[in-house]
Amino acid sequence: MIDTQAAVLTAVGEPLELTVIRVDDPEPHEVRVAVTNVGLCHSDLHYMTGTVPTGLPVVVGHEVAGVVEAVGSQVSGLRPGDRVVGALTPSCGRCANCEAGRSTQCRRVEEIRRRPRPAFQTTAGEPIERLGDIGAFSRHVLMRENSLVRLPDDVPLHVGCLLACCVITGVGAVFRGAKVRPGSTVAVIGCGGVGSAIIQGARLAGASAIVAIDLDDERLKAARDYGATHVVNGGDGDPVAELHRLLGDGVDYSFEAVGSARTAATALALVRPAGTACLVGIAPGGTELSVPASDFFFGEKRLIGSYMGSGQARQDILQFARLYQQGRLLLDEMVTRVIPFGEINEGFEAMKSGDVTRIVVDLQS
Repeated sequence: MIDTQAAVLTAVGEPLELTVIRVDDPEPHEVRVAVTNVGLCHSDLHYMTGTVPTGLPVVVGHEVAGVVEAVGSQVSGLRPGDRVVGALTPSCGRCANCEAGRSTQCRRVEEIRRRPRPAFQTTAGEPIERLGDIGAFSRHVLMRENSLVRLPDDVPLHVGCLLACCVITGVGAVFRGAKVRPGSTVAVIGCGGVGSAIIQGARLAGASAIVAIDLDDERLKAARDYGATHVVNGGDGDPVAELHRLLGDGVDYSFEAVGSARTAATALALVRPAGTACLVGIAPGGTELSVPASDFFFGEKRLIGSYMGSGQARQDILQFARLYQQGRLLLDEMVTRVIPFGEINEGFEAMKSGDVTRIVVDLQS
């Protein structure tokens, strides 16, 4: 067991508290990672503001990269010094979903996350929860070996951490979730970190038109750099009517990266008959959708969800790292700012600004 610094959520709606916690020794299949960088994600804000419930105290954060520091007795594929990226979705590799290539929906995930002792404790020995059983806002974390991916040496850790969540979520939703066809048309609602990754995924998939929809002109400007062919400010009028003016009867695929019932309904309205609307943003707990039944019966539209890229997280992270190496996936451009660990609360405040795509925390500073 070691002592380390972490940013702990002790009360909903309050700032994270920088304090010393204790991190357990690795179990046989676990790895202790010295965290270098973590991306600030809106999913973290759901827990911090209480829109998604969590036990307290808790260490949130999940978009993580770092260096292997110690390994459990049965770990064979990683060793101290390896640079790694984490995956939020560990998998057993043997259940029906894992064998079908859908490891993000592993049926045994709760079982394999179970451990005999708390991974994090206060210095007084009280347990501390971890978001997604990661708790990345800590200078040291424990993760299972099959939740980590070795990062190529020429992929910097401060951009590599984006592969752990917003990139695999966004690009994965395009290829694994909706299965966008070359030459098709795409609309993306919400152009933050995940939305920017969806736009890039649509570009990589060969979409002939990519319409970015947001309320902020700065984000729409950045969306063009990521591959958007058209931009629509949703605050200037009806985005559905504007898209129809631009492209006709709608798009083949729409993606919702905000997480609200209103934008989910808009996503369905944006697609033409037989089109697919894909919900990617995490909505607050208790959110319910109300959509026209006729869209399904007569229009044959599809409404689907995509969680963490809908595929094989470890395999996909490595493939997306290769795309970055080839200059085809823009990651450096998505990192708006790198801030020291002590400014993490200010970083979350800055996320409200439209000129922010991703803020990354340097936990070693």
